[in-house]
Order: sequence, then structure tokens, then C-alpha cells
Amino acid sequence: MKTILVTGGAGFIGSNYIRLVLQQHSDVQVLNLDALTYAGNLENLSAVERAPRYTFLKADICDAAALDAITASVDEIVHFAAESHVDRSIEDAATFLRTNVLGTQTLLDFARRRGVARFVHVSTDEVYGSLGPTDPAFSETTPLAPNSPYAASKAGSDLLARAAFHTHSMPVLITRCSNNYGPYQFPEKLIPLMIANAMEGKQLPVYGDGMNVRDWIHVEDHCRAVDLVRRDGRVGEVYNVGGRSERRNIDVVRTILRALGHGEELIRYVKDRLGHDRRYAINDEKIRAELGYATLHNFEDGLAATVAWYQQQRPWWERVRSGDYRGYYERMYGSRLAQP
Repeated sequence: MKTILVTGGAGFIGSNYIRLVLQQHSDVQVLNLDALTYAGNLENLSAVERAPRYTFLKADICDAAALDAITASVDEIVHFAAESHVDRSIEDAATFLRTNVLGTQTLLDFARRRGVARFVHVSTDEVYGSLGPTDPAFSETTPLAPNSPYAASKAGSDLLARAAFHTHSMPVLITRCSNNYGPYQFPEKLIPLMIANAMEGKQLPVYGDGMNVRDWIHVEDHCRAVDLVRRDGRVGEVYNVGGRSERRNIDVVRTILRALGHGEELIRYVKDRLGHDRRYAINDEKIRAELGYATLHNFEDGLAATVAWYQQQRPWWERVRSGDYRGYYERMYGSRLAQP
């Protein structure tokens, strides 16, 4: 049976990916490695935490000794672990450099020592910078031009992954995805923040004029793409993953308000984010043509389902907002460190 090490598996995208892999591949074991920083929430995986093919290990990807202490065989690595919130990177870039750059290199070194068969590095379209209103969408050959400390740290990790392939012939693959949405997203990101605030009757802060454009993809579609690249992608290649759903931020916010029965009186325009990229768009022809990828969720239906999920799972996001979710690990594991 194959063992996949998933880093950052207690986060939004990583936890969705783990559930997908366990559901779709009966011949796969998953080792979830997560440091459980503020965005790591093991409650995201409560449905599989006792599954025989799932193991959790609390460890930091920057800690080479902790990685080397893993006794289980590791056949493949899917690397989600990252600091990812742009606003936080503006306030404290050093944390992003440590996790995203140093952590990725430490993990690559571990993978090379273990001789893993596949290393999927999950990145972001933000490494490409910003587009004008009529510019063509980002392709895999678009030059990297990151504009935030977060994006710069991810671009650095992409280049380290690329260097590992070219220098050490490591079986590295890189994915770059557009904005994700869906269940279990940490409520500091646009869509869950707006849903939660609206449900509580609070104001919805919108940066600048709200006209910034993002391409949105449902997290399940993203996870399917990552798994397709893991299985069938060509090593050394970059694959863009998009939702083909460009939307202005203000239009997304208005749709959420309508779905929850609110008017626009809750919208509050706030000072724009420093260095705020105006538009992202993804050209994903490569993954579609080479690997037969296609999205299953359209944005309107996916967003409606996401709003409904947050309505049904109010206790989940309330525990996140209050900080109570941070005690889940201790309740489940006590003082012991889960070790495969």
C-alpha cells in the first residue's frame, strides 16, 4: 500500500484533499503532517481521524529532525503547508519566509533523502502578479512577478522546487491555482468572512472599490486537479489550475448577501490593502489537454452550496472565531505526539 505524506493537511485545502484521497483510493495510506498553527484545525478531519489508513503527526516542516524521525515509509509527498494570508504577510513577512521558503527546502531535502517517487508542490496564481482588465490570463510560461510578501515567498518556494528537479533530478511537480472557496475555509478569507459576518449581522469590510477581480474554483475541483497531477502529471512541469469563473469581489459579496436575505447596507468599504493586485485569471488549457481535467462545480451553484454549508455548520466556524478549535488536538491526542 502506498503512503502519501500530506503537509498542511489540517488546513482548508489540505483537509479537503485528505478526505478525497481516502475516499477515492483504497490502496493509499495518508500521513498528515501539520504544525497546527492558527489555520490548522483537526476538527476538519473528524470524519476520518479514526480511519485505519489515516495517521496524524504534529510537526513543523522546518524541523529536519522531526521529519527524519518519521518511521513510516513515504512514497509520495503532496505539499500544501504554507502561510497563505496576504494581510498577515504584510504585517509579518518573516513568518512567511520561514515556513514557505525554508520549510519547503527542508521538506525537499527530506524527500531527496527518502527517495520519494513524486513531490507535488502546491502553489498559487499570485506568484504571477497582477493583470490589467484586458490582459490574457496567466499561463505556465508567464514570468513570475509577485507583489506581496506572501506571493514572493511562494514564488521562492516554487523556484526551490524547480531547482530540486533540475539539480537533483527530483520528481517534482508544481501546481498553481486560483482562489479557492468551499467548506472548512478559515473565516479570515473573503467568502467565509462575508458569510459569517452577514449571519451575525455585522458589517462586511470590502477593500477599496471592490472591483478587484479573482478567478474562483471550488476546493473539491482544486483537490481533484492536485490528485490528477500527483498520479499522471509529468515531472518537472508546472500545471495551472483555474475555475474559469472571474468575478469582481463586490459582486461575490452582493451574491452572498442576497443568499442570506440581506441588503447592501451591511457593506462597508475600507482602505485598500497595500499593494492590492487588481486582477487574477488562469489559463488552464495545459492540465485540461494533457490530463483530461475538468471542473465539476460552477461558481453560482458552488457558492450557494458553500453559503448553505456555513449556515448548517455554524458551531464549526464559531469555534474557529472564538479560538476554541485550538483545543481539539489536546482533547483528541492528549500530551502524546502521534507518531507513525
